[in-house]
Amino acid sequence: MIMKKVLTIAGSDTSGGAGIQADLKTFQEREVYGMTALTTIVTMDPKNKWSHNVFPIDINTLKAQLSTTVEGIGIDAMKTGMLGSVEIINLVAETIDKYNLKNIVIDPVMVCKGEDEVLHPETAESLRDTLTPRATVVTPNLFEAGQISGLGTPTTVEEMKAAAEKIHALGPQYVLIKGGGKLQHDKAVDVLYDGKTFDVLEGERIDTPYTHGAGCTYSAAITAELAKGKDVKEAILTAKEFITEAIRESFQLNEYIGPTKHSAYRSKEKQRV
Repeated sequence: MIMKKVLTIAGSDTSGGAGIQADLKTFQEREVYGMTALTTIVTMDPKNKWSHNVFPIDINTLKAQLSTTVEGIGIDAMKTGMLGSVEIINLVAETIDKYNLKNIVIDPVMVCKGEDEVLHPETAESLRDTLTPRATVVTPNLFEAGQISGLGTPTTVEEMKAAAEKIHALGPQYVLIKGGGKLQHDKAVDVLYDGKTFDVLEGERIDTPYTHGAGCTYSAAITAELAKGKDVKEAILTAKEFITEAIRESFQLNEYIGPTKHSAYRSKEKQRV
């Protein structure tokens, strides 16, 4: 059987829990062939409370990576993560159009976990106007949904729905707002909107501070399932189960963060057999 090929255009998390590292682990677990186009390298300072430093990759290096993967090999689905500049966002949009790429998951990363300010404020508008309209599904968290919709960070399911309507009007086929454990609700709630129907997706709420890379992992799982031919809702439901188990078995990495466990869903599946 020929494996489906999936590309992540994202940053490298040196600590290994998020970014391309999380994406590749997820692709492997979901049995698709993962490839990367690296946009930035993110490091953390252990002498300064794990503060983040971002080192952009030269745009010509990114172009060469995209040529290798998209033109030289071909892809069945792709996702974006941290892009970091308007120039990079424009390049990704041009690549999508030039090669008529399908199954596009836009994860509009704006901050590093543990940081509370947008890394590059000027990219928010570009993510909204340039990439969001090209998405098969765009997967903002609550903060990102507030930035893209212009409505501020949602705090209720109804506010998530209002933000989803605003974002869908920009042009994506589907909007998935990830409430997760940050919404004040007894379940982990996400809202999916296709322009006509809202689906409120509820999962088990797991009380843990160790969720580093959860957003990347969730969107990567969606991408993998789309590559394998699932429709958007089915892909998201599978991905939600995948991330729920990954969070359930998350663990402490150091005094600052703890990542999700990418093999947790596979382990649970084996137990069912």
